[in-house]
Order: sequence, then structure tokens, then C-alpha cells
Amino acid sequence: MNSQVNIDVYMQEYTRDDIIAKYISDTAGAGIAYILQHVYAPVYLRSIRELKASRPKNHSFRVMEYGCGGGMNLLRIAELLRTEGVALERAYGVDFSPPMIEAARKEAQEHLPADLNSRLTYAVAGNENLMSDLCRELRSSRKELAGTFDLIVGVNTTRYAHRLEREKELSQDIFSLLRPGGHTVMIDMNKYFPFFRSRVREGFPQKGDGSYIPSLKEYTRPFKNAGFEVKVSRNFCWIPHSANPNLLKVCRTLGPVLDVFCSPLAMRSLVVGRKPA
Repeated sequence: MNSQVNIDVYMQEYTRDDIIAKYISDTAGAGIAYILQHVYAPVYLRSIRELKASRPKNHSFRVMEYGCGGGMNLLRIAELLRTEGVALERAYGVDFSPPMIEAARKEAQEHLPADLNSRLTYAVAGNENLMSDLCRELRSSRKELAGTFDLIVGVNTTRYAHRLEREKELSQDIFSLLRPGGHTVMIDMNKYFPFFRSRVREGFPQKGDGSYIPSLKEYTRPFKNAGFEVKVSRNFCWIPHSANPNLLKVCRTLGPVLDVFCSPLAMRSLVVGRKPA
């Protein structure tokens, strides 16, 4: 598949109401609600606390989630910043799907206090052209945007840049957008988790295929090559985002045992990078 065909296929999928429902809190399921609070939030907190310690006392943070979907991660990060006593200048949620961006705006209006919601900006931008799309949407130049973000997060979205063979460009754009000392957090599907539906149907798709899932090493390499200090590179999390309460209970019970004996097969890959100061 060429890049344009891939993008068209993804656009058809991520504009459907049933797909959008998986990315907003009222309909996403018990799994993602638990994961955001107990699995992803501790990862975000470690970066927030390290950044807070390294920034001037009255520094106001600028953060972004690329491939934000319905915006649940961005809302959680905004809430964590407030809990930690960190001033938020502005939080940006960007996604290539306009209906997803509209869903994210509604999510923020319904679930954030008005003063915090007023600090959120949403824009249509693709992972494969992140910097140029942001410049267009925010009516800013590359020079104006470069080095202005403290934290940039992508969850369940970086694999699409790999499928379009644009992972190098994405990592370089993130590096350019971050301030010195800034962090990026990437969470996405693990190639070696054995029970994804596409894996059961198709085995191991090859790079360039529309259902390709990278390995942890493949996720990590572009960030390292872009110049990041890779602070964390590991597999984690045994809970599906879409898990119902019964499946969530089973996964929570088995998770600690699986972490000990089978961690390379965990459901998610995690890469945390720091731009050198």
C-alpha cells in the first residue's frame, strides 16, 4: 500500500461513530478508565515531576498529545499538572481526523472545569507531517513553534507513522518542538503480544502493511536517532483499553505474575525520551 491509500483507509475508519465511541470516556469501557488512572498516569507523573524540578519556579507548561483521538489522555495530563501545582500555559490535542477532534472538544467541555478547558486547543494534524500541519493549523512558522513544548505524548498512534514509513520524520518533529530538557512519552501496541485480533487473523504483517505493528526496538530507534536520551524502553500493561469489568478484573489479577515471567509479551510498548538540555 502507498502512503495515500493508507491514509484514506485510516480516515474511513476513524471517522465512524462506532470507532469514535471507543475514544471518549462515556463509551470507551472500563479498561481505559482504569489504565488512565493506574497505568498511564504514573508514567506521566514521573515526567511531570522531573520537568517541574528542572524548570524555573514560575514556569508555565506547554504540552501536546499527537494522535489524541477523543482526548482522554490529554485531559488526564491537564488534571495531573493541576494536581502537581504546575501552571499550564496551553495544552494541544492534534489528530488527523476532524470528527475525532470535534469529539475531543466535546469531551473537554463535559469533563474539565471551564478555566482548565479554556487552556486547551485542538487542531487537525497528522503524525506523518506533524510540524508542517501544526504550522498550518496554528498559523505559526517552524521557528515560532520550535523549542516551545515541555511534554509531548502519543498513545496508540505512533504505529501509524511506522506504517506510512514516516517514523523518522515524526521523531525529528517532536525533538524540534520540545524545549531543551523536555520529555516525550510514547505508548503503543507491542508487536509480540500474541492475542491482538489482527495477529490471530494475519500472523505477523510486514513493514509497510496496513496492519503492521512495530517492535519495542523499532519504536525506540527513531527517538534515539533523533537525539533523545532514552530514559525508558520497555513493554508493559496487560489490560485492553476496551476491557469490560469482568475482563478487567481478570487482567488486574494476572498482570503482576505476567510481568515477572512474560514482560516482553506485554500488550504495550513504552518509550520515554528526554531532549538533552
